[in-house]
Amino acid sequence: MMFDGKIVLITGGAGGIGRATAHAFAREGATVVLAGRDVTALTEAVKEIGPGRADHVVADVTDPSSAAQMVETVAGRHGGLHVAVNNAGVLDAVGPVADIDTGAWDAVLAVNLTGVFLSMKYEIAHMRTHGGGTIVNVASNIGAHNRRPGMAAYAASKAGVSILTRTAALDHIADGIRINAVSPGASDTPMSLLPGESETDRAVRMRTAIPAGRVADTSEVASTVLWLASDTSTHVVGHDLVIDGGAAA
Repeated sequence: MMFDGKIVLITGGAGGIGRATAHAFAREGATVVLAGRDVTALTEAVKEIGPGRADHVVADVTDPSSAAQMVETVAGRHGGLHVAVNNAGVLDAVGPVADIDTGAWDAVLAVNLTGVFLSMKYEIAHMRTHGGGTIVNVASNIGAHNRRPGMAAYAASKAGVSILTRTAALDHIADGIRINAVSPGASDTPMSLLPGESETDRAVRMRTAIPAGRVADTSEVASTVLWLASDTSTHVVGHDLVIDGGAAA
């Protein structure tokens, strides 16, 4: 039980990679707190994990006061915060740069980049006065590692997460806080489906689109997050680990 007695906060914890990661931490003994804006989805995810192993907090990571309250609530209810996984993200503002709506651009950066900054700001503030901790940010193989036409907003935001992660890691390793990132490629979530595409259609497309021939299972991403958050990776600092079946190799 790698995380027995640990309190783990996961933003965007109600779906996809966040939900799989919550289950994985709970199986390893952690109490997981799922954060997000959709209280119905959060409640369902908590029920799946089981009583006593999971909790939720409604929060908007783009709002400084909400992000601060999120961390304060977790620590107040559960007596601390040991691990944070900043996973909340959106894919929007798709299209050529000249055609991107400025409001949609702002919204993508607000969630994907500023949301990670604000979450880390308050997570770190708590951790450095309570014995340290670990943080794993969810970036993407689209951004610092790879690019796609029509995805400038998403790529810019996720590249920013990669750089923010590595800079924050240097800023705060002396505080006893170890910060890293994962950069998943196409995973078994709705975000990897093209408009109108079925999972079967996606599987056919991925046979040639990715060297490994398939999307990642969310459990594969979750297990990597757990490794980076665990005591088995204590000398890994400021790393951005790509999990994409060779797509960005």
